[in-house]
Amino acid sequence: MLNSFIRKIKLALGDSEIRFRILFLVGALAIFRLLASVPIPGVDRAALASFFSSNQFFGLLNMFSGGGLSQLSIVMLGVGPYITASIIMQLGTIIFPQLKQAYAEEGEAGRAKFIEWSRILTIPIAILQSIGFLFLLQNQNVIMHLGTMAFLTNIALVAAGSMLLMWIGELVTEFGIGNGVSLIILAGILARVPSSISETIFSATAANIPTYLAFFILALAMIYAVVVVSDAERSIPIAYARAVRGAAMSQGAATYLPIRLLQAGVIPIIFALSLLLVPQMALSMLSAAHISFASGAAFWYTAFLSNPWKYGSIYFCLVVLFTYFYTAVTFEPHRVAENLQKTGAFVPGVRPGRETEKYIGSIVNRITFPGAVFLGFIAVAPSIIQGITGVTTLVLGGTALLIAVQVALDLAQKIDAQVSLREY
Repeated sequence: MLNSFIRKIKLALGDSEIRFRILFLVGALAIFRLLASVPIPGVDRAALASFFSSNQFFGLLNMFSGGGLSQLSIVMLGVGPYITASIIMQLGTIIFPQLKQAYAEEGEAGRAKFIEWSRILTIPIAILQSIGFLFLLQNQNVIMHLGTMAFLTNIALVAAGSMLLMWIGELVTEFGIGNGVSLIILAGILARVPSSISETIFSATAANIPTYLAFFILALAMIYAVVVVSDAERSIPIAYARAVRGAAMSQGAATYLPIRLLQAGVIPIIFALSLLLVPQMALSMLSAAHISFASGAAFWYTAFLSNPWKYGSIYFCLVVLFTYFYTAVTFEPHRVAENLQKTGAFVPGVRPGRETEKYIGSIVNRITFPGAVFLGFIAVAPSIIQGITGVTTLVLGGTALLIAVQVALDLAQKIDAQVSLREY
């Protein structure tokens, strides 16, 4: 296995096209990290560090921004607005039949139009999120209170930075290897690891070394669990009817319909974070407008998000609910059963049509529950650990771990596919 791995690396680096794609990916991520180090004007560094150290929720948002939020850089929103726009468009396929037809039935042209609409929707979302975050950070005294023109300049910088990252991500997807948006998030996660490890080492004492060792073992166990669950699937046997051609009869082939345990991926976590973020942004803007009840409500909500037990409980429930919701949105047993019937395929022992739809739907509902619970546990693992130990410097972000492992596995598969294509 080691010899095969070394041989594939040599083949990847020796092929000019694969080498160009890898170098393009590295260069794009280097530009992203450079942009993430350019702050917007008027930032109070001490207040910023205090704000993030006391709020686990905004630490998660910082992860989705690729680490730009903790620096209040010009790309502080990261690819979050684009992800939100894509989710809204996917939900729109349920509400608007024309959108669903364009996405699912018009082929490549329909998908290109779908992506174009997602880009357009990203612009107002980025502007609204910029306004909400800047109002919030001003109320927390992280950013000094600026004049109208300076505030509008910051909004334009932050929104434009998010659009620039969206463009870089799409370039990586087209000219590099892997999904560009996911790799930008992965780069932000990995960029935080060295500083977190150094903080942990410098804060370690002889008394808490056993605790840190236990955390290290737990982190390895979580990585193993994420790898196993990410690849886990339930295979439904599929058979094809025998075909009669003249006097000859050919035996129908047999195959499997794979149903993934984590059918929704990390989308439910993004849903839950977005829902928790909306009240915070709305209350911040209302407080800036000097509405009487908004200041007290914003203070209460910020305290709620800072409490790992209360925030973690709501976060867990939202992730589980959104896992069921998104699975129901993206996986349609009716369409699967209809496609099987059209191609002459059937599930052995189950009648085609309505009975097949019920059978596939019941399997999806059963395997969604353990996947949803696992996803919820991974999401709230940092909150549970911080609530028990009070330690905030350890690198054990469940959501970050889940995203990092899934993106790394996808990148490895894409590189392996490129190498295999050239081998044959």
